[in-house]
Amino acid sequence: MTPQKSDASVAKVALNLEVHIIPVSDVDRAKKFYQLLGWRLDEDVSPAKNVRIVQFTPPGSGCSVNFGTGISGAAPGTAAAALVVSDIKAAHAELVSRGIEASPMWHGAPFPLEARLPGPDPQRTSYGSFFAFADPDGNAWLVQEVTTRRPGRG
Repeated sequence: MTPQKSDASVAKVALNLEVHIIPVSDVDRAKKFYQLLGWRLDEDVSPAKNVRIVQFTPPGSGCSVNFGTGISGAAPGTAAAALVVSDIKAAHAELVSRGIEASPMWHGAPFPLEARLPGPDPQRTSYGSFFAFADPDGNAWLVQEVTTRRPGRG
């Protein structure tokens, strides 16, 4: 077995993304939306005056989302994130059945809009199929099908 060359640009310490903060204008409305998605409510706490932190975790995810009051100066609706699923058709159907307005599925590049081709990738190529949805403030969620990870990914 040939040893892999060390890449000095790759961190030697594990860095796990645990929380993504999303700015919202109405905490209770956002809480209802993320509950509707079927995400696990981890906590809803007010640890200090004028501070409220609500945390949800998508099923199977090691990363959670936080929103609330007093935790972000960003404008509501300015966040964007991606979710990875193993079956794009099942994920799309589940969100729509929960009453979530999701875009039609597409394949090709996620950006720009002109590069999108209708429907999931005909060969269901890993990393090749997408759909999107947004929370009530317009925070954007891109959903991508990944069935086989690229080398070096867990």
